[in-house]
Amino acid sequence: MSVQNNIGCAGSDNVVFCPALFITAPGSNHGKTTITAALARYHVEQGRKVRVFKSGPDFLDPMILERACGLPVHQIDLWMMGESECRRLLYEAAQEADLILIEGVMGLFDGEPCCADIAELFSLPVLAVINAAGTAQTLAAIAYGLANYRPGLPFAGVLANNVASPRHAEMIVQGMPPGLRYFGGIMRDSRFVLPERHLGLVQAEEVSDLEPRISAAAGAIASTELANLPEAVAFALPKQQTPLQLLSGVRIGIARDTAFSFIYAANLDLLRAMGAALVFFSPLADAALPDVDCIYLPGGYPELHLQTLQANAGMKSALQTHFQLGKPVYAECGGMLYLLESLEDKAGNRGEMVGLLPGRAVMQSRLKGLGYQSAPMPGGLLRGHTFHHSLIETPLGAAAFGERLHNTSAGEAIYRLKRLTASYLHCYFASNPAAAAQLFLP
Repeated sequence: MSVQNNIGCAGSDNVVFCPALFITAPGSNHGKTTITAALARYHVEQGRKVRVFKSGPDFLDPMILERACGLPVHQIDLWMMGESECRRLLYEAAQEADLILIEGVMGLFDGEPCCADIAELFSLPVLAVINAAGTAQTLAAIAYGLANYRPGLPFAGVLANNVASPRHAEMIVQGMPPGLRYFGGIMRDSRFVLPERHLGLVQAEEVSDLEPRISAAAGAIASTELANLPEAVAFALPKQQTPLQLLSGVRIGIARDTAFSFIYAANLDLLRAMGAALVFFSPLADAALPDVDCIYLPGGYPELHLQTLQANAGMKSALQTHFQLGKPVYAECGGMLYLLESLEDKAGNRGEMVGLLPGRAVMQSRLKGLGYQSAPMPGGLLRGHTFHHSLIETPLGAAAFGERLHNTSAGEAIYRLKRLTASYLHCYFASNPAAAAQLFLP
């Protein structure tokens, strides 16, 4: 890395300075992921090392962003992770990066805590991406509201997305008041659009032309002021505790393919830090389990692979044997659906699953679970979230229920059967490492 690019290494042992930008919007569907990916790829192409983060508990956007920057993408979430863990991840990124980008979730002030809380806490300059479709000078009023709604917010400026024509761009500029920085506009282009399905964006691995889409969007960045690095931000080293070697020598088999891919990179980091050896396998392609002590089945899209999962009798038998031997199994959301007797998609197609949990799941046309919850596990509370479009019918009683962050109604059921623990909840392990380790201890 050249001296010119090595900005992230400036500072003392406890404070590191690195250019950073928080990309947000008035709400969803303004193009935050596309712009963040484009920014990351543009600066990578300039020879810079870019670290990207995603605020909130999203799994799909980080897959796209990882392809754009070429490095793992972690979450930044004040409730699920806590301030110290967020600060640690940002500090470590600043030590190696020339640029840090954080993509927001929903709108700038949506939720509690919200994206503005993150930006203000870490003094991150905020870029508002606004979809210009159907508006012109009024776009400036929207940007002005975002910039001034909360006094003291480090608001950098606005980028117009989906601009229809040069004349449209002129009208947008005409509306900009003094003191509000306009970084430019990204013209409407079908090459930039990322495909979606019921849980959000299509997984990066499934988008065959993702590379040209990202590259085309990155090319558009060159004509904006975002081609320049943003201002440097000071990232301080938090107090840290070295994770105990609670899983020393434990071999964890982790399902990872296009059916099971919703897993936090930080969860894998923590399992390794606690001494575990991670061995990946594919319920879609592998006929047998690797030699492991326990199994981790993350969420994903098993409903899109019903016939392949049903036909893989070898994998289903291997999981049944693993369970019968009293070895731990931990399953989240889609991983739990795979362990039921059957799973039915929205079209009525049905597949026979593993059968470790009695009952069946049926995909629904609408969202059936959403929000932050704490999960009471045998080793203590784990924080996480739920987001699913299916319903389960099972005679098995819940061993516990998730505890919702924002209301008192019952949360997601947590099922336990021998050493099997399953729930719709996606847990963030660093919220309670000891409780996470307990799920996998032989």
